[in-house]
Amino acid sequence: MADQENLLSPEELGALTAGIEDGSIETDTGLNTEVSVQRHDLTNEDFTLGINLATIDHINERFIRQFRLGLVEVLRTTPKMTASKVEIIKFGDYLKELTPPLAVNTIRLNPLRGNSMVVIEPSIIFSALDNFFGGFGNAMETLPSGRLFTPTESSIIKIMMDVLFGSLHEAWGPVLQIDCEHIGSEINPQFAQIADENDLVVVSRFRSDLTEGTSGNMHVVYPYSALKPLRELLRSSVQSGDGDEQSNQIWSEELHAAALDSEMELAVKLTDIQTTLRAFKELKPDDIIYIAQTESARVYLDDVQVFEADIGNNGTHMAARITKSLSPPVS
Repeated sequence: MADQENLLSPEELGALTAGIEDGSIETDTGLNTEVSVQRHDLTNEDFTLGINLATIDHINERFIRQFRLGLVEVLRTTPKMTASKVEIIKFGDYLKELTPPLAVNTIRLNPLRGNSMVVIEPSIIFSALDNFFGGFGNAMETLPSGRLFTPTESSIIKIMMDVLFGSLHEAWGPVLQIDCEHIGSEINPQFAQIADENDLVVVSRFRSDLTEGTSGNMHVVYPYSALKPLRELLRSSVQSGDGDEQSNQIWSEELHAAALDSEMELAVKLTDIQTTLRAFKELKPDDIIYIAQTESARVYLDDVQVFEADIGNNGTHMAARITKSLSPPVS
């Protein structure tokens, strides 16, 4: 009864509505009237403020460099590789993109929680197999549905996975030291359940061109739940330079050392002589060619004069002693 006594009568409700419509009663006078409202679905995980994907992109760039170098050593081929932007999607939606048979490898990246997945398209495997045995990297056009990989093909997959593990270890090094472990292999990604269908995964896609006209895709898939505990570490890695300063310094020093070991051909020229074609054709052994005495010889590198030098002997060898360094002409 007390609650009913507090209710407004129909006459009072009508007067209130009329007052709001004619403006005699002020509206929007409550608290926090300027606060905006954002719709939030509690059934979907919010990842917009979670993992810093820029760090994963940097990791993928380092991975490509290491993976290409590793394939050169074991397969004697240098594939062209490009990485797409990292994507966060539901695992079920990702599986819909795949068409078996594929080389699906379940892996564990300690200390990350859970299992991750590496998916390699058959065209990459067959091209690598052909390269390994001295071919031109040709791949099969199609692979019958349900066909298993032969022991030889599985050996090539293992070789590529070993290179991939080493590349991932180096790529993640500036952020986190990881140890890679192979768990199992499948040809159908539906059997490699690293997450539930509605769980989020972080997908890194790589396109590989082993030879001209032969290309394929390779994916590295991380469960979102495995990377989420590292979000602060991933964010700080970008802010601190992602660890690239030290690696860039090492790379610069190695490049400088390699450049210093490169071979160059120097040519020492005493003088130039002008003659005619007739006189040149009439030259024969024991003929003497008279030249004007010069103050110094000229030292050339790739037809560009770089030094002046004195000519003399060093034991039984002719020698040139550098007397002046010259700046190359500006083109």
